[in-house]
Amino acid sequence: MSAGPVVALHDIVTRFGANLVHDGLTLEIQAGEIVALVGGSGSGKTTLLRHIIGLTRPAGGTVRLFGEGLRDGTVHERIARQRRFGVLFQQGALFSALTVGENIAFPLKELGVATDAELRDLVALKLAMVEMEPEHASLMPAELSGGMVKRAALARALALEPELLLLDEPTAGLDPDRSAAFVRLIRSLHHELGLTVVLVTHDVDTLAALATRIAVLAERRIVSFGTLEETLAQDHPFIQRFFLGEHGRNALARHGGNY
Repeated sequence: MSAGPVVALHDIVTRFGANLVHDGLTLEIQAGEIVALVGGSGSGKTTLLRHIIGLTRPAGGTVRLFGEGLRDGTVHERIARQRRFGVLFQQGALFSALTVGENIAFPLKELGVATDAELRDLVALKLAMVEMEPEHASLMPAELSGGMVKRAALARALALEPELLLLDEPTAGLDPDRSAAFVRLIRSLHHELGLTVVLVTHDVDTLAALATRIAVLAERRIVSFGTLEETLAQDHPFIQRFFLGEHGRNALARHGGNY
């Protein structure tokens, strides 16, 4: 693993037509961190995540992963770099026509890194990692609860044993108990696998339980990047509304804060 930042965004500019979303945004994320990216609706949180994984390209600036430009090198070198990260999309994005097991095996089959027999064992291993049973492999996504969809999608994101895990609203749509269970799972995987985690979230409970640092996106840039305590000390209107409104205060209190 590179000794420098795992993710480095420098002077990012994003435009959609006449709409300027990011203007000179810079953010560096170190190995082993759990960084929560928060911001208002339309601030470009998910767009930033898409830039990091190469689904979209900013109008300006640079994106580097593991010390290398996102699009640097040969095709084989770019594929090798892509294998080092996994993504959990907001709604899971499982292929509806494939079973859970086929979904998890998909990236492995695409890269031809395992035989059919090995695939069965690897699928069972990934299911166990997300606390699902081997028999769940034969189910279709439509047969799963919302929480199970998230776990199956997480198992697929972990299929290639990534170093970097990116999560888009990982607890959205889950009830409080399932949300708390999913947070515990992410925390456990982070510890056991030594992952670097970047998550987009609007849920104060989730970031208070998980994040080692919080990146606040406002005014088309990162206006604050620090621990929860450092973030709360910032006198910024969005931070005050997001964290210290009634919902934010209640969530922080549940995690032992007195704000």
